[in-house]
Amino acid sequence: MTDYSTTDTLETGNVLQEDEPPIIDTLPGRAMPLGSLVTPTSTRFSIFSRHATKVWLLLFNQRDDDTPTHRFELTATENRTGDIWHIELLGVGHGQLYLYQMDGPYEPNMGHRFNKHKPLLDPYTKATVGGSEWDFSNACGYDPLDEDGDISFSTVTDFKSMPKCVVYGDDGFDWQGDRPLNRPLNETIVYETHVRSLSCHPSAKSKHPGTFAGVIEKIPHFKKLGVTAIELLPIHLFNELELNRENPETGERLRNYWGYNTLAFFAPHESYSHHPEPGGAVLAFKEMVKALHKAGLELILDVVFNHTVEGNQMGPTVSFRGVDNSIYYILAKDPRYYMNPTGVGNTLNVNNPIVQDFVIDCLRYWVHEMHVDGFRFDLAASLCRDYDGQLLEAPPLIIRIAQDPFLRDAKIIAEPWDIDTYKVGEFPGGRWLEWNDKYRDEVRQFWRGDVGLTSILATRLAGSSDIYEHLGPPSRSVNFIAAHDGFTLNDVVSYDQKHNEANGEDNLDGHNHNRSYNYGHEGPTDDPDIEEIRTRQTKNMTATLLLSQGMPMLNGGDEFRRTQQGNNNAYCQHSDISWYDWTLREQHAELLRFNQRLIALRQAHPVLRRRAFFSDKDIWLTPAGTDADWQSYPKELMCLLNGSKENTGFDKDDVDILIMFNADVTPHLYYIPPPPQEKTRWHLALDTGLQSPNDIHAPGQEVELEEPSAYLLKERSLVVMLAKKPGETQWWLRSTPYKHLVPKPRHIIRKKQIRKHRRLRYIRRKKR
Repeated sequence: MTDYSTTDTLETGNVLQEDEPPIIDTLPGRAMPLGSLVTPTSTRFSIFSRHATKVWLLLFNQRDDDTPTHRFELTATENRTGDIWHIELLGVGHGQLYLYQMDGPYEPNMGHRFNKHKPLLDPYTKATVGGSEWDFSNACGYDPLDEDGDISFSTVTDFKSMPKCVVYGDDGFDWQGDRPLNRPLNETIVYETHVRSLSCHPSAKSKHPGTFAGVIEKIPHFKKLGVTAIELLPIHLFNELELNRENPETGERLRNYWGYNTLAFFAPHESYSHHPEPGGAVLAFKEMVKALHKAGLELILDVVFNHTVEGNQMGPTVSFRGVDNSIYYILAKDPRYYMNPTGVGNTLNVNNPIVQDFVIDCLRYWVHEMHVDGFRFDLAASLCRDYDGQLLEAPPLIIRIAQDPFLRDAKIIAEPWDIDTYKVGEFPGGRWLEWNDKYRDEVRQFWRGDVGLTSILATRLAGSSDIYEHLGPPSRSVNFIAAHDGFTLNDVVSYDQKHNEANGEDNLDGHNHNRSYNYGHEGPTDDPDIEEIRTRQTKNMTATLLLSQGMPMLNGGDEFRRTQQGNNNAYCQHSDISWYDWTLREQHAELLRFNQRLIALRQAHPVLRRRAFFSDKDIWLTPAGTDADWQSYPKELMCLLNGSKENTGFDKDDVDILIMFNADVTPHLYYIPPPPQEKTRWHLALDTGLQSPNDIHAPGQEVELEEPSAYLLKERSLVVMLAKKPGETQWWLRSTPYKHLVPKPRHIIRKKQIRKHRRLRYIRRKKR
């Protein structure tokens, strides 16, 4: 074993610091576990590489050091077990910074890209520091305009701007008994957001803008809204400065804002932490999870195991490529190139057993060490490919994730497509949930006024049984109207075309099929009639979402009409295009109130979140009160939901619910069927055609109707009625988190007032 800490010159030509550091004693170490493991007296390092011939472990004192303090060469005789290289450093502990370098064949045409000059991140590192000025050009080391540049062997080394791994031991964090919440799927309402979007805008008035602590500051908003789970866009290490473009409108450098080009999958992004010490992001993340759980909110992470930041053959060598390129990536027939069904340059070879283990280890870590409740897998169809990029019927990784005993309670959500493959309703593995983009597109089209979509709307409202009934419960469908990728809900009703000019790609990026409509004016307007229509349409689409079977997902900020100024691909916008303007919460208080009560309505009634698909007890009707006629009524529909326990799968009966849709531009009269149960009357729960505050009523405060035979639905409106006994407060209201919204019976309020009055009289007499 050689410790080069007392040698003047490294093999790469970098000179060591003048002050000679102490010599560190070493032991051969152990093969498992991979990564770095702190013991009471040492730290054990372990890394996989099958084809490397030499491995060096480098230690650093500071995040921006351009020279390591120590360099240890690992030998095949002492420090290799199978394909695992390992070493133990005595006296080294928590907080130590380190990187690797590896030597081996540099044969791009054979799929090998070892380069002893390139510093490498440990794939298993749990924390990183530095890299805020990460220079990819040094990691490449050749002219990106030279088509054959990747074949040339780069001798450029860059330690200074390269992120560095952090040895992370026991931080003494007190979870106070916290565990993942494991909320049932049919009771889950997801709120998708970006860490920075919540708190970077000045209106957020955040103490720690753009951080995990900023997420904690918004917990009162989440609670008041009524959502149950927060889904965060990628929070792992990524290079914010990988883009070499400017915003043509402002001249500011564009950034990787979304963070989908990730790398260190165990490590939370350091910039999201308000703790300055190395590894502080781990502590900040734990604090956020603990606070969310204490508030009853689950945390779902968006994870990107389909590709990495290293890109195609012209990309940087910063980790997997230099550790063992042919193992970690799916290579083309010419191994110099990479298979690219992800559309971003490369595809991880996740069905190789080595990479499978890496992904499983990573997911287990986030669930058991960091208490995460679930994952949304970006471009998950790419995880179904074999070594040659061909789709597998039973992909090993997908099945392992679904069946892994440590992950059994974690929510696993697939984005079931990639550039070449669309697997909505066909995603394998047994228990996967899926983003349902058909729901998004067809609900948008129905409310836009497209003809002939009533039967499709009925199917989507029923949980997309045409797609998911053969797979399991309706909650397999993750329903959404808008998400980070595309228009916000406000922009769906405000723009006919995308406006991505600020991205610096001549408005060519982002998709063109938005199913949107501006109602007579492109973008913001002062026209009150257009604004009234836009607000009503956002209510209609959100109501459809929360009334549908399946797991609803709200796009963050849609509850108060957040806009991205028509940008439907804001991946590079670390600006007010992406940040939430919290003044909109007051400006659109009517819509926020509507969303709060709408979520309360869903949570109050099991018939809206049942455990099984619709049955023949649920009835589809025309406005005339006859059986549904999908041809004669192209924009109108009525649905009577049976709330019996046999139908919903719950232990007790719920109310029957009548839902009426009118997407036409003219009002229509709907003939109301009598309430199915005796001694019940229809109570109006919501009508988007009415002005606030009459557009929606809190659970238990629905307006009793005097045995209506017909009801007039305004143009572009949605109505919900409940069949209840007059003055009845049902069991589901008394047993939900929304029981505080239930009005107390008059006689109870009267008794409390009498007791309070008597108490005051008694106190006054004693004083006299």
